[in-house]
Amino acid sequence: MKVTAQIPATIANLGCGFDCLGLALPVYNVITIEETVLPGSGIEINIIDEFGLENIENIPRDKNNIVYKAIELLYNYIGQSPNELKISIKTGIPVARGLGSSASVIVGGLIAANELLGKPADEAVLLSIATEIEGHPDNIAPAILGGVVLSDWEVDGSVVSKKLPWPEDWLVTICIPDYELSTGISRSVLPADVPMKDAVYNLRHSAMFVQAVHTHDKELLKLALKDRLHQPYRTKLVPGMQQIMDNLKHTEGVLGCVLAGAGPSVAVIQDGTNTEAIKEIVSSTWNNINVNAQIYTLPVENEGAKIIV
Repeated sequence: MKVTAQIPATIANLGCGFDCLGLALPVYNVITIEETVLPGSGIEINIIDEFGLENIENIPRDKNNIVYKAIELLYNYIGQSPNELKISIKTGIPVARGLGSSASVIVGGLIAANELLGKPADEAVLLSIATEIEGHPDNIAPAILGGVVLSDWEVDGSVVSKKLPWPEDWLVTICIPDYELSTGISRSVLPADVPMKDAVYNLRHSAMFVQAVHTHDKELLKLALKDRLHQPYRTKLVPGMQQIMDNLKHTEGVLGCVLAGAGPSVAVIQDGTNTEAIKEIVSSTWNNINVNAQIYTLPVENEGAKIIV
């Protein structure tokens, strides 16, 4: 039996919602799992590179592969161990760019394996297992659910998630530079403790974000997307980001400019009225410091991971 899952890219944090807000985009990884019939054939992992990933040869092709680890956890959940499996990973989401590539393949492995096993795990279990592997739910929840999602990882291992009613005319211009930035490096610059005033600042702005989305309030969203917990520290790791934010501050149609996850991609939330000008500002700002980028304007993907074959 063969099962194929399609999983969207995701952007975490969205400025104010550090480790708890995320949204899905219509860019996809595709994971195929097949139980082979040849005894002793072991684990076979193939990677089909559609994006032009760097260092693709460094991705493990054995039981250390993160997709296999996700599958193994699900098998263990039902008291089994995976036997001979053929796993194919078709990469459409760039790695180490802040677009949830690891969350995508973790979720893909889980939902494909769940289908292969006859769906023993419900959505809550899949969220919990995937978050255990990833370490936080902000990318995992929108990868599974689609849309814009508020999520929390409870002390008992459960994940609480809620989709928010994102306005259809609010778009995301995603700006992907031609270099990688690992989540580990991006997290290493964050302080262990933050001032109380900064924590309260983000708490207020997270509440504003939820209200702005529910009421389609552009002006409130412009305020809500501001952050003091992670972007001030990470901006120095993304050459040109501060200039991009400054150059877009008074541009018509821009609702906010945020770091995509841990970076280095930049996400511009906009209302669709001035797309080409926004792209030109980002492109020219990066070109001035010799950074090349791919820039796309996309709607939010309201559908999460799904079985396609």
